[in-house]
Amino acid sequence: MKNKAQLLIVNARLATLGGFSARPQRGSDFGRLGLVDNGAVAVGAGQILAAGPLEKVRAEADVSAATIIDAGGRLVTPGLIDPHTHVVHAGSREREYELRLSGTPYIEILKAGGGILNSVAAARAASLAQLVAQAKKSLRRMLAFGVTTVEAKSGYGLDLATEIKMLQAVDVLNQVQDVTLVPTFLGAHAIPREYSENSDAFVRVVVEEMLPAVKDMAVFCDVFCEDHVFTVAQSRTILQAAKALGMELKIHADELAPTGGAQLAAELGAVSADHLLHTDTEGIKALAASSTIAVLLPGTSFNLMTGRYAPAREMVEAGVAIALSTDYNPGSCPTENLQLIMTLGCLKLGLTPAQVLAAVTINAAHALKMGDRIGSIEAGKQADLVIFDADNEAYLPYHFGVNHTWMVIKSGRIVYSNCEEDYCCEN
Repeated sequence: MKNKAQLLIVNARLATLGGFSARPQRGSDFGRLGLVDNGAVAVGAGQILAAGPLEKVRAEADVSAATIIDAGGRLVTPGLIDPHTHVVHAGSREREYELRLSGTPYIEILKAGGGILNSVAAARAASLAQLVAQAKKSLRRMLAFGVTTVEAKSGYGLDLATEIKMLQAVDVLNQVQDVTLVPTFLGAHAIPREYSENSDAFVRVVVEEMLPAVKDMAVFCDVFCEDHVFTVAQSRTILQAAKALGMELKIHADELAPTGGAQLAAELGAVSADHLLHTDTEGIKALAASSTIAVLLPGTSFNLMTGRYAPAREMVEAGVAIALSTDYNPGSCPTENLQLIMTLGCLKLGLTPAQVLAAVTINAAHALKMGDRIGSIEAGKQADLVIFDADNEAYLPYHFGVNHTWMVIKSGRIVYSNCEEDYCCEN
């Protein structure tokens, strides 16, 4: 007996990204979109029931009572996934923007008490309701750009009470808006002022007090492994403690210098190593030999005007699995526009349009350990879909700075539509 479909998308150019639910795309597989011309997708009970040529879909699902969405030849992709964000925060930091425009390096701003520490003060002062309200506004923007799943870090507390408050905000947001948030604990985001002379003491606080208190509130534990922040040894201590508590691992690695963060990520089996602007040959080799995904954040390099970007082409050639993300945050990359990041992925990282689409769908799903549930258009997966007002994948990064989203479907429901034609949907 066929499952009954509530929605049927027809006349679509499907980018299914199929066949990679168990592993990310890498090497010669990177950018395999699984294109289907004149394709269809049947959706029921929040899941994809069938996808492919219309005849195949009709054979596999009961579409007799489905609402029909005529895509008009448009590109249909999995919902986009943003696997590295700091979307929960308080306030903004445009004054630092002026400092950076005058040539002040970010690390100097951080040492002077700005940067992350500026946001720490704001987060500690904010109420839970204020954190939720500000993040909800950003998540509406992300949804409009086609993003249906977002990783959300804590890390602007640097004390237990505020870190818990930020993770509580993630939980509330998952109940009051449509984008799925995946919580990450980033208590080791910076050295708080009160521990500026004894970073090892703060590491002990993270390990002995914070991690046991948040282990059931977050999927991942992340650490800012970097010069002037947490050393490789300190990062190893924190991440090993998190792993022992059953948490998955992520690392901010090699953003400002080649510290060996990529090698540490591979050594510990981290799900992802993020930033990687300064990762050297040995780091690339380590990532290529591991299951760790490189999450690259070209928007941060662009906004900080460093002129340096992660060595993406070398990573691809070595066989590293790559995902892309906004790194949305109030300081170094205040943008919710993942489509713009796709453009930077082409122009600044040297990736192809097909590769950047894979990097924000199936590979981004694997960067959250969700490749079996989202990131491709395949029967049994969650029905997170985007219809773009374009008929091919290259148009998205090529025509930059605008929003190409025509419709977003989240768990089988239409949650955003820029459809101007009255006849795009019919019973």
